[in-house]
Amino acid sequence: MRIAYIKSLLALALLGGLGACTKMTNPTYKAGTAPTLTASATSVAKTPSDSLSTALIFGWTDPKYPAPFPGPAAFTIQIDSAGHNFVAPVILQATPGMLGDTLTSKQINDVVLGMGGSFNTPYSIEVRVISSYANNNDPLTSNVLTIQVTPYKTPPKVQPPTSGKLYIVGSATAGGWSNPVDTVYQQFTQKDSVTYTGNFYLGAGGAYDLLPVNGDWSTKYNVAASGDFSKGGAFQYVSSGGSDIPAPATSGVYTITVNFQTGIFTLTPSQLYDNLWVPGDYQSWTPSSAPMMAAVKQDGSYEGYVNITTTGGFKLTNEADWNGTAYGDTAAAGMSGVMSTSGQNMNIPSTGWYWLQANTKTLTWSATKITQWGLIGDFNSWNADVVMTYSSTNNNWTGTITAASAGGFKVRANAAWTLSLGTGGPGGSMTSNGGGNIPVTAGTHTVTMSLAAAGYYTIIVQ
Repeated sequence: MRIAYIKSLLALALLGGLGACTKMTNPTYKAGTAPTLTASATSVAKTPSDSLSTALIFGWTDPKYPAPFPGPAAFTIQIDSAGHNFVAPVILQATPGMLGDTLTSKQINDVVLGMGGSFNTPYSIEVRVISSYANNNDPLTSNVLTIQVTPYKTPPKVQPPTSGKLYIVGSATAGGWSNPVDTVYQQFTQKDSVTYTGNFYLGAGGAYDLLPVNGDWSTKYNVAASGDFSKGGAFQYVSSGGSDIPAPATSGVYTITVNFQTGIFTLTPSQLYDNLWVPGDYQSWTPSSAPMMAAVKQDGSYEGYVNITTTGGFKLTNEADWNGTAYGDTAAAGMSGVMSTSGQNMNIPSTGWYWLQANTKTLTWSATKITQWGLIGDFNSWNADVVMTYSSTNNNWTGTITAASAGGFKVRANAAWTLSLGTGGPGGSMTSNGGGNIPVTAGTHTVTMSLAAAGYYTIIVQ
């Protein structure tokens, strides 16, 4: 019976304890009244000289929250484009307890331009204020005011091209430092008077500049000093001096946006590549200046076009130096087609242009010698290639075709379909094998092909 006795004592103790508790109640506060918002103007049209002056004065009525706890009322101003229902408004926090706030001309100008407004063009915005207790309880929304703002144009931080055109040039680009550049792959699109954008190939280890005039080196846009510009940064307009803009560490196609208003350019990767460098006897075994191969899909399957001028051998490296992984061939002669990280130099039977392929997953490689490039298509009933001519000065091939009517064509090697180039590569480039026909209109055309940028092969039809 002792167990039952203990249980009885415990029950009595609990009942006694409960009886001794003090009853607690949560405090409650009465609701406030939604504030009424007013503004000093229903339209704003200022000039750059007004930037620091007050453009709008907002006032609102006291929401009359009955309780002072936990502090003065909080007020949030929300601004959005008219008709957007404040889905993603610009939010400005007013001073707690104050029944009004002001915006300078520069503040409201920046807000409207950030919403997509255009210079010197009226733009309608909507404004409201939300009140609450300091702890964000009992939020109350005011009426909505519609205000028309005409943004003014401030002087751009960097001088825009007076021609309204902008070009990219450099060792990182598909065309190298050749100037004038081609306007198909290396010209920006002008979005407005101070903004230019475009999709461009940039090769790892290279550099580039921006040109306001194609073919002219007298002025350019570059950066003040070297540094990490993989995502962009500040740029400058110079007639001399400055530094070339270093390309990102990873090759690929990038969207570049240049904003002269802010003096900032940005890079956004569109399609990134993996690279192998091809140092060898033909170029003094220097990886940093060696041609590259590319795995456009980053799947371990690489290719590239290389002019190998000696038979002293070469290797493949996954970095632009000898600090990474270097691949050779398992056979003493260097032609087995089987790769090894401890192998002999790779080699080819004779000098010339080669289409190199390598797979770092299967550890295989191949070299297809190219004796000629030819044009074939609807213009010649897909028969008898028009042989292209190589220019060592421009590092490209050219050929002339005459089409009786619009149609398509391809570029193929060695008058055979073992290797051909067609449309479908990254960023509007050509692709090795499996691509589509290159379109051509009726008439006589000069076709120019460049294979200098690994994985980004260009065809220009003029």
